[in-house]
Amino acid sequence: MRASEYIRDLAASGTYHFSTTEAIRAIEGNPPAVRAQLRRLKQQQMIAEPVRSFHVIVPPEHRRLGCLPAEHFIDQLARVWDEPYYVCLLSAAERHGAAHQRPQATQVMMRKNRKTIECGMVRVEFIARGDLDRMPVTEINTPRGVLRYSTPEVTALELVGYPGHAGGLNNVATVLAELSEEMTVDELLEAAKLCPVSWSQRLGHLLEFVGQEDIAAALGPFVVENARNYTPLRRAAEIPGGQRDPRWKLIVNVEVEPDE
Repeated sequence: MRASEYIRDLAASGTYHFSTTEAIRAIEGNPPAVRAQLRRLKQQQMIAEPVRSFHVIVPPEHRRLGCLPAEHFIDQLARVWDEPYYVCLLSAAERHGAAHQRPQATQVMMRKNRKTIECGMVRVEFIARGDLDRMPVTEINTPRGVLRYSTPEVTALELVGYPGHAGGLNNVATVLAELSEEMTVDELLEAAKLCPVSWSQRLGHLLEFVGQEDIAAALGPFVVENARNYTPLRRAAEIPGGQRDPRWKLIVNVEVEPDE
């Protein structure tokens, strides 16, 4: 068997990923010769290698990307790494209908930071959260299996928790205005209990700011009960001080301007 026949048979069975070791074992060839065949297939854009020794089969409709779309291999890669994960932040918000600005990379939460994947035109950015396996997720069917996304509620909390990965607070506020339509009070409270209370303080303030007072009100009693100190809206802001929002125990130390 040649490498071209191997990937053809894999695709026919609905499998679009494989490791170098699996290819060598299946082809039963000399390892250097098999690797040479795989390199030729990469040059022909029939396969790509997002991560060393992790290959994906690229069907004709995706060859302009130079890779399989990230949504088609992230779950499989996480299984190879034996790591919990979910698609998060702006990528999850887009999936939940808050698509104001398409993220430049697919954002994925894992236990630790990993190097950004750059495969053709496909980019995958990893963000670290040590307790992510406790977070509620939504599973979405994809052409290659399933993909795990943070729920709208977890997404909202993480947007204010990781604003540097979400285009800054102006963009976060813009996304929250749309994302709030997908959120429920009960699930927001359950998610809030799993996150730092400072995230609820910031989220409550921003939800009120963008006119989503009803969903913000659900966080009020939780903040009153659990917030011990005032927290800044923007951490490490250049300008110290700022007005205080006693409802959320928040120091409003930066002006937020959502996009229209």
